[in-house]
Parts: sequence; structure tokens; C-alpha cells
Amino acid sequence: MKMARERKTDMVILGLLSHEDLTGYDIKKNIDNSISFFWKGSYGSIYPALSSLEEEGLIKRGQKEGSGGREKIPYRITESGRERLCNWIREKQAANDMRYETLLKLFFGGCEETAVTVRNIELFEEQVKESLEILKIYRANLEKVLDKKDHMYYHLTVTFGIDVYETYLNWCQKAKKQLEDG
Repeated sequence: MKMARERKTDMVILGLLSHEDLTGYDIKKNIDNSISFFWKGSYGSIYPALSSLEEEGLIKRGQKEGSGGREKIPYRITESGRERLCNWIREKQAANDMRYETLLKLFFGGCEETAVTVRNIELFEEQVKESLEILKIYRANLEKVLDKKDHMYYHLTVTFGIDVYETYLNWCQKAKKQLEDG
């Protein structure tokens, strides 16, 4: 059984397919539009994962759609796939790794002028502000449909992101001031 070396991309795909049938392209679009604030996915990881999940019987390939141009192949989760997803959700263990290149640059910032580090923090701050605005739009939209169970979970994820990003912005202000004050 694969649980010991679980690929999180597999769980993302199974989770998305637990809501609706999707093509590889649709999976990438869903990742980019809904969970990219806390999880990234590339076509280079999605398509091999789809093949592996299909081989394991966790998803099934549907009928090809379209003609002429690109054929679209929808995938759907199987009962075994739902079971694997639920088992993963029940696990007490979760890797919550934080990897921010900005912080890595900050950590080693002593070898460069302070202005460069301040600029890096400002760039990070701009990215956070953009993401925060999008999350606030998501929150407003979700608050209109909280009567649906899945939407409550999406809302909790979005509000977590808003709280974290607001904390990041607060930190950016403090860090810039400390660097500028010397």
C-alpha cells in the first residue's frame, strides 16, 4: 500500500475529483484558482499523478470529449479513491512546511546592502497584498453560500489565509522599519 510514501499531489487530485469529474487541464485550473494560496501544482506533477492514480484504481478515465483539436479526458474518483482520500484526512500527521524564498534571502541578507533586503520585503509585501485582495473576494462570495457543507470548509481555509496574510503585512512593516532604523 502506498500510504507511507503518499504524494500530496495525489490527495489534491482525489480531493478535487471528489467534488466533480475533471480533466487534467481542469485540475490545474482548479489548483490555480482555488488553492494556489497554500498549494501549487504543475502539469508536470499532475499528469504523472493521474496515470499513477488510474493504475492504482483510485480514479477512472472517462470518455474522451471533443473532436478535431485537443481531446479532453475527464477523470472521476472511484470508491477506492474516496477511501484513500478519507484515510489521508483522518491521519493525525500533516507536513506543514514553510518555504519562502524571501525569508531565505532575508536570512542571508547581511552580505548585501540593506536597501536590497528592504526591496525584497517590499516585493513580498506586494505579492501578499494582491493575494489578500483575492482572498477577501473569495470570502465575500463564500459567505453568501455557507449553507453548503463544502463551502464552510472552503471559507475556513480562506479566512485562515486572510489572517495569515494580514500578519505577513504587519511583519513587513516592522521588518522594514527595523532595517531602515538600523
